[in-house]
Amino acid sequence: MTEATTRRPDSGNLDLRGDALRVLDHNELFGLQEYVEQHAAKREMEAAPSDEEVGQTLAWSQGWEYRERNFAREALVINPLKACQPLGAVLAALGFAGTLPYVHGSQGCVAYFRSHLSRHFKEPVPAVSSSMTEDAAVFGGQANLIEGIENARALYKPEMIAISTTCMAEVIGDDVKMFLGSAEEAGALPVGFPAPYANTPSFVGSHLTGYDSMLFSILSLLTQDASPEPTVGPRPRINVLPGFDPYVGNVREIRRLLGQLGVEVTVLGDHSDALDSPADGEYRLYPGGTPLAEVAAAPGALASLPLQAFSTRRSRGLIRDTWGQQVLDVASPIGIRNTDAMLMAVAEATGTEIPAEVTAERGRVVDAITDSHPYVHGKRVAVAGDPDQVLGLLSFLLELGAEPTHVLCTSGGAEFEQAAYDVLHASPYGVHATVWTGKDAWHLRSLVLTEPVDLWCSPSRWTSSSALRT
Repeated sequence: MTEATTRRPDSGNLDLRGDALRVLDHNELFGLQEYVEQHAAKREMEAAPSDEEVGQTLAWSQGWEYRERNFAREALVINPLKACQPLGAVLAALGFAGTLPYVHGSQGCVAYFRSHLSRHFKEPVPAVSSSMTEDAAVFGGQANLIEGIENARALYKPEMIAISTTCMAEVIGDDVKMFLGSAEEAGALPVGFPAPYANTPSFVGSHLTGYDSMLFSILSLLTQDASPEPTVGPRPRINVLPGFDPYVGNVREIRRLLGQLGVEVTVLGDHSDALDSPADGEYRLYPGGTPLAEVAAAPGALASLPLQAFSTRRSRGLIRDTWGQQVLDVASPIGIRNTDAMLMAVAEATGTEIPAEVTAERGRVVDAITDSHPYVHGKRVAVAGDPDQVLGLLSFLLELGAEPTHVLCTSGGAEFEQAAYDVLHASPYGVHATVWTGKDAWHLRSLVLTEPVDLWCSPSRWTSSSALRT
């Protein structure tokens, strides 16, 4: 053992002499004189700017001149509020019972999707990949896909495998439909085994596009032989499409509300149990999810209720055009106005009445809004998020008397922009707001530093990271 490794803790190293190994906390360790001197020498070697120069640059980055330059950038994106398509496809697959999300691409991609979803939901996320490497990028990933499907079925015993693609598979032109046919011929995939697939290239669209593409594929496959004639049951039945919703409590709340109307609900993509399972000491690989038999019967419902418009475009088209089913196009039910519209649409479609307990519950919400009015009225708010979420929040904030000032949506386009202005201009509190589409967190930083707000409604990672560092 060298002298350097046996020095005392007060010298900045570990004490390996004696009965115990003492490791210094980093706050204490880096405050020692030798580390202070090392840091100073490092700054001198790197010719780092002085604290005064850093302060001047920071102050400049908070002004209008920097804002104009920031909004003029074209090639650089800093912390956008969107993810790639396969992430949405994985979430969609998790909403169906016994379904294993299968990402045709490299291991690194699916590891990101699993960790990203696990970090948010604090739940394990089962997902596998075809583990494509350099040779597959040159010769194609058919062998990887077939072997991966065979292994996945043997190890994880899924009822359905939902396949999405990554950039690598899309760029080299892998034909997943043909590969699945080859898998059946090779005996890796039994004929008739449900294996919906969606092309989800990450270089176009967003997580919303990927969610919709996978949902469309699953619904198309499982209902291809279903009868579109409405089925008669003891209670009227409707389908609910939650969309890409990162809060599972919304699914349960909608089911509860519609249950009070006496309506039977089939959630097409119910990820609430998969991503909020109880801690009872037993791990379940496929907790919850919509049973595949219920999906097959979905065309026989009276109507379908999408809770998000922008993450269910193709799926709504399938329901309306192929199933011939009524689609209740309502805004995301956030706030009094939007929830009223949803409940009235369901009541009209099913011929049911709004029960007294729901009316009383609504009254309590109105009372809470009235009580909070002195604290919220006139407060300037910045809002950022996914399109449907932002539109719902805008409606709710206007009901509170707040004044949305900056509205930003990275994955929004012209349609979202018009919808946002329609909501804003319907209230005197929203006439001064500006809507920004295709912008990122660093744009929003410039907005709130040059035109400050009282409240910021956006994902917490934005408010705690680069967007707020001043």
